[in-house]
Amino acid sequence: MTSPPIKALFWDIGGVLLSNGWDRDQRRAVVTQFGLDPDDFQERHKLIVPELELGRLSLDDYLTQTVFHVPRSFSRAEFVAAMQAQSVPHEDVLALLRGLAGRWRMYALNNESRELNAYRRRTFRLDTPLLAFFSSCYLGVSKPGPAIFRLALDLAGVRPEEALMIDDRLQNVEAARSVGMQAILFQDAGQLRTELERLGVS
Repeated sequence: MTSPPIKALFWDIGGVLLSNGWDRDQRRAVVTQFGLDPDDFQERHKLIVPELELGRLSLDDYLTQTVFHVPRSFSRAEFVAAMQAQSVPHEDVLALLRGLAGRWRMYALNNESRELNAYRRRTFRLDTPLLAFFSSCYLGVSKPGPAIFRLALDLAGVRPEEALMIDDRLQNVEAARSVGMQAILFQDAGQLRTELERLGVS
């Protein structure tokens, strides 16, 4: 039995189009750079990060609770710049994305804080190939909960079986499939290109 033709592609950003923005490795690098207590930072981060990614907490308030609850020898601007520097492009995947632009309806579907999401959209010019950003900070729900997938489908006006989710986390891929979407577990650009061609997206 063949799958229905794809009409819309939904892309994760961190781990697919770009490096992760503020995941475990990125946090560790910045915490080490500024000489913070990693255990204290992680405990504070863990308690507050869901509010940040759901758009209910500003980056400034997040930093007040996780970093600047005591006087520091560095500024907020320096810390934010170090956070932003963790974002690097996956150029081969971005080239694939841009090659599909204009022929396919494509959207972002990701978990990210408002300020970092805006920085990454602007810096890596993601607004051109992607029609809209169904991000946790805007929608108030996050992956892998099924609600964000259903809401993105409704907003895009596409049926689940006609939508394709591209994500590097198995749990997110499983969640997308659970609401009826087709999905690819991303590994690298070559594998993604092969999988897309198999589904008729080329």
